[in-house]
Parts: sequence; C-alpha cells; structure tokens
Amino acid sequence: MTTAALATESLTHQQKLDRLAEVAIRVGLGLERGQELVMTASLDALPLVRRITEHAYRAGASLVTTLFSDDEATLMRYRFAPDESFDRAPGWLYDGMGAAFKSGAARLAVAGTNPSLLSNEDPDKVGRANRAVSQAYRPALELITRHEINWTIVASATPAWAAAVFPEDTPEIALEKLWDAIFRASRVDVADPVAAWKQHDATLHKRADFLNHKRYSALQYRGPGTDFRLGLADDHLWLGGGTTAGNGLYCIPNMPTEEVFTTPHKDRADGVVTATKPLSHQGTMIEGIQVRFEKGRIVEARATKGQEVLQKLIDTDEGARRLGEVALVPHSSPIASSGLLFFNTLFDENAACHIALGQAYSSCLRDGDNLSPEQLAARGANSSLIHVDWMIGSDKLDIDGITASGVAEPLMRQGEWV
Repeated sequence: MTTAALATESLTHQQKLDRLAEVAIRVGLGLERGQELVMTASLDALPLVRRITEHAYRAGASLVTTLFSDDEATLMRYRFAPDESFDRAPGWLYDGMGAAFKSGAARLAVAGTNPSLLSNEDPDKVGRANRAVSQAYRPALELITRHEINWTIVASATPAWAAAVFPEDTPEIALEKLWDAIFRASRVDVADPVAAWKQHDATLHKRADFLNHKRYSALQYRGPGTDFRLGLADDHLWLGGGTTAGNGLYCIPNMPTEEVFTTPHKDRADGVVTATKPLSHQGTMIEGIQVRFEKGRIVEARATKGQEVLQKLIDTDEGARRLGEVALVPHSSPIASSGLLFFNTLFDENAACHIALGQAYSSCLRDGDNLSPEQLAARGANSSLIHVDWMIGSDKLDIDGITASGVAEPLMRQGEWV
C-alpha cells in the first residue's frame, strides 16, 4: 500500500466527513464569497450539515439557511391528517426558495432518506402529495433545471437507509459500511479529493465532447427485456461533470457523478425498456419496471412491485409519460463495481445507463436557456412537473449510435464504451 493510501486509510470518520463537506462547497457548489446558501436535509444528516455550514461560512457565505425534514413527522401526516391534506403543499415555502434563487442563492440538497418510508402507505395519497409538491416547487425547480444557479447534491448515511442497503448487518456496522461507500463514491478517501474531482470532471467532459462531435440522431438499445430506439432532440448537447451556471459560477450538480447526458426528443421513443434496478421514489419502492413507448409516449407500463405508484407517477401530467433525459454510464463505474444497490437514485443512476421521465434540461440544447417554452418544445424538449430517473443499464446492454444518414455505429457493448 502506498504512503498516500495509508494516509487516507488512517483518516477518522470525522475527518472524512469534513472532507466531504469541503468538496461539496468548493467543488460541487463552487460557492462564491458573499453568496447565500439554501440547504435541505433530514434530521439524521445533522453532523454533515454542520460541517457543510462551517465550510460555507469559511468560503465566505453571507447566510446559510437549512430546511430540515423528519421521517417520523412525515409518517404522522399519512396516519393522522385529513384526506384533503394530501392535495396541499407549502407553496409559500417553495415561493420563498424560488425568491432566494432569483436573488442569487445557491442550492445544496443532502440526500439520504429512508427508501421505503411510504411503502406501506396509501398509494393514492402518496401520488396526490407528490403531485402537490411538484406543482408548488416547479417555479423554483425550473431555475435549477435551466442551470440558472449553482447547485449540487451530496449524500449522508442514515440508519434507515443503511439498513436497506446492508440488511444482514447490525445497525452500527450497516451505518459504518454505508458511510464508507459514500466516501469512496464521492472521492473523498483519496490523498487529494479536490484534484481527484478535477481529473474526473475532465474525463467526463472529454466523453461528452466525443458525443457532441458525432452528432448522433438516435440511440438504439438492445438487452434482456429491452429493444428500444430513442431519438435525440434537435440541436441537443451532451453534458457531463460540471457546468457553468447562468450566474457564471462553475458547479458539479451531482456528487457522485459518472454520467454523460442529454435531452431526448419527446416524440421519438419507440419500443420496450426494462429497468435493471429498483426505483426508490418519494419513500416508495417500484420494482420490475417495464414500459412500452410509441412515438415518444408510454402506452403501457408494468411493475412487479409498486404498480399503483408507477401509474400515479406517469399520470402526473402529459409530460410524465415522455422522456426528459438520457444518460450513458459504463458498467465499470466505481458505483457499479461496488456491487451495492443503494436504493437511492443519486447513486444507482451513476451505476447504470438510465433515462428520466418528465422535465427536460434546457441546458442540453444549443442556446436552450434562452429559448421560450414553445421553442424548446419545437426542438423536442419535454415539459412536466416531474423528473424521475430510472436505471436500464447492465453488463448485458448494447447501445448503437444512429447517424443522421441512418448508419448504426457501436457505442457501448456489454455495458462498456467501445
């Protein structure tokens, strides 16, 4: 073992936690001196939130405001609230977040809730509550999806999440294992995490540049349960790693990230796609997803578990049945190589190629952030209240890039770049 490896092995949990917080602020968020920060997290994430808050102020943040959630309080709503409660959301809160973003605040989300929190609750109530939140949050979310502000997501291990990932271990060991997995995936267990992230960011940009040079008009997927052709939006752009937000600040939105992604054409998806990993969505598990597309729209959707929740999800609005993102991830990514199923989209989407139902990223179109909704739609960008990623990649998936003249070129074979 090298000296550098020994040094990182000897780091305490608190030191690694501090490194994660530092990377979140310096690399993920690119926080500017004098900028406000709005953070969301669960109560279980308090130790990491405190470290992030310290590093934000050290970086010159003018104000850090954290909004906490609590799993037990969430469950109390489903058990005791009147039925009409589930059609409501705190619009005033999301209006405030939107106002903060418009005033220049950065956004940081700490992921790590119980993936099965609402699995035993009424799917109708879950669907209604999710829809209400989606509607209330949309104005603020659009500022994020258009990359008008610098934002990022990092993860904090929690007891319930750890129990889902390591069900055979004691709570203490499970939590320790999950933290170690988060530290590895977030590249903070190396000698120089900031340098490691810069190198990784450059690699992702190189892959995106290659795809932008090729200018494929469509992608063809073939694998177990999947035979699918997906057209790409007119004037689409592949992105990966970090991006310069509309406020001029460079950020890496997801930590970890292993993907290159772009905007598919909302009317050009045909065939059958089968998920390769479960989807943890708003506290419910959806497993065995298989959908059939015709002319961009889901016309048939099945799941072996969580069928009602899946149906509610795609019934959110018309755009929920169409795709807003396509991402390519090699099966050899560090997250896939860990062999773990995280039950958390931030991690599982970076272990496999994936697609997303719902809202498209305008930044994945040439000059997209300056286009009107009508102009975006004309280029094929989808519009919806939701944006939900689900995984379709594996070591058995082959992908071809289809040129404008219709020629198929090998792009990925058995889940790896050709």
